[in-house]
Amino acid sequence: MPLTKQKNIRFLIIDRCLRNKTKHYTIKDLQEACNKELLERGELGVKERTIYYDLGQIKEIYNTEIESYKGNDNRTCYRYADPDFSILNSPINKEELSKLKSIVATLQRFQGIPQFGWTNEVLTRIQNKLYISEVNENIIEFEGNLNIEALKLLPELFDYIVNHQPLQITYKPFIEDEVCWIIHPYYLKQYNTRWYLIAYSEHLQKIVNLALDRIKDIETYDKIAYKETDINFTEYFDEVIGVTIYDNQQPQTIQLRFTPERLPYILTKPIHGSQTTIDKEKGIIKIEVIPNRELEALLLSFGNDVEVLEPSSLRMQIQEKAKQMCAIYSNCK
Repeated sequence: MPLTKQKNIRFLIIDRCLRNKTKHYTIKDLQEACNKELLERGELGVKERTIYYDLGQIKEIYNTEIESYKGNDNRTCYRYADPDFSILNSPINKEELSKLKSIVATLQRFQGIPQFGWTNEVLTRIQNKLYISEVNENIIEFEGNLNIEALKLLPELFDYIVNHQPLQITYKPFIEDEVCWIIHPYYLKQYNTRWYLIAYSEHLQKIVNLALDRIKDIETYDKIAYKETDINFTEYFDEVIGVTIYDNQQPQTIQLRFTPERLPYILTKPIHGSQTTIDKEKGIIKIEVIPNRELEALLLSFGNDVEVLEPSSLRMQIQEKAKQMCAIYSNCK
């Protein structure tokens, strides 16, 4: 059985008591010792039967003997049969070994990515220390775009943000000319497998999002002071899908109607944290977000499984996109 946070705390307290060679501990004493520290940590206390169960778990998990004996006032007390034993010094058990193998398998996915070079050393130390061979069987996959050139910028930009360093960057949008901007970096965010830098642009006088794979060059810029911000970017992006926020836009109520075939997927995997169900039978849900191009792209990805009911402006935008798509396909034979 996996060790919860509280159970792990209890095990360490009980271990400390059982190793004490100058004090005798009854079940009541062990309970009081655990509850005192648990309450100090803001955890709930436990009953005596939980301590009995913990003793049995310690014996089983760590393959040790806990003996009972008569202490003061002829009370039944408990201690390790081996006075030098401690769970802190015990060999790793099968459950822990199994978990470490899973961790090794996960860490191996990051090998070769520049900013995760430390995983190579950690993996080697774990494998050598515990005789865990490399896990070659591919049993889990994370969605991601391993654009190595873009990922190389992550640790560098992270440091610039932490150190409040203004930057001069060369940026090449997909369909526009290359630009050279002075920016103040604030935040790194991933959306749809692409990483973005959220920064204030001196040229545009506003916050912009910059795809890392379009940044061609970065230099520190010390001719101006760093422009501080009090924006909480976690909250900042709560009101949108994606990374695009237009100036002075406020969240709107977006009502959507999904087909019976698509609705179960939307209900079990909401398209936004604000999603609520208006009419399950009719397949109508609503979200509270700022409309942007990422929202439009998401709605278009559902094809004819969704209909935009409100607001009318978004409905007309999706309708226009649908007409353009129809015009493209109407010429197909």
